[in-house]
Amino acid sequence: MKIVSRLLFVLHLFVGIGAMAGGLVAIINPTEPFGMSVEFLKNSPFTNYLIPGIILFIIIGLGNIISAFLFHYNLRFQGYISCIISCALVIWIVVQCIMLNAIIFLHVLFFIIGLIQADLSIIILFEKRLFPTNLILDMYKDIRK
Repeated sequence: MKIVSRLLFVLHLFVGIGAMAGGLVAIINPTEPFGMSVEFLKNSPFTNYLIPGIILFIIIGLGNIISAFLFHYNLRFQGYISCIISCALVIWIVVQCIMLNAIIFLHVLFFIIGLIQADLSIIILFEKRLFPTNLILDMYKDIRK
């Protein structure tokens, strides 16, 4: 359990720092962050990167940083928090690929990291026997009888 928690801490910290940096660049320079033209946004509802940058900074960046630091407090519901933030990352990547109409290595990398975070979060839910994993374990126990 400690290994899972430590790995999740590192992954949340890594994603959070990267998302905050990327979001901050998009907020500071919404017309060409990292040299990306607004032409990429033609399939999206946005005319520049300001709103996506704010979402990236707050939800993905701060969300992952907060989730990482909550592991130090060993909260009962940390698995839920981590799972929600991980699913937000996966959804963010899918929506970003659709809106940009492109898939690059970083999309694949962060999509996989989000899936790993979600899987590890579910392991924590199973270890703590929290809903709905407690129901699954109880059903499994009944089937084995």
